Amino acid sequence: MLQQISIFTANQKGALSKITAILEKNNINIYTMLATDSAEFGIVRLITDDAEKSEKALKDAGYQCRLDRIIAVDMASDKPGTLNHILADLNDANVMIRYLYISFDRQTGTPIAVFNTNDSETETFLRGKGYKLLGTL
Repeated sequence: MLQQISIFTANQKGALSKITAILEKNNINIYTMLATDSAEFGIVRLITDDAEKSEKALKDAGYQCRLDRIIAVDMASDKPGTLNHILADLNDANVMIRYLYISFDRQTGTPIAVFNTNDSETETFLRGKGYKLLGTL
């Protein structure tokens, strides 16, 4: 099971560097990071080398955050249509994707689809379809 830290933060200059400084101070490595914003706040999604340690360090620093279970699918290829095939299979199974972003395998350079869904059986479904799911990045 792969866990992601979702952090709610002010949408202001320097907000991201404050978060990364906390992680650096606690010797936590960031594998992937996505920051989105609205008018007043941002949501930062992180996958690190230690999700629980990251959550504790950020909460101790006063951040509102939580751990989310996410799915990471090794796309195995960077060819056009690879992501579409994954999404079409999920759509055919009536799985709603709450959010998705792309990361990369640091060893092979192949893309990884990282997403959160509304269905607890999504991992089982994807494995049954032959997709390789990752437990770490």
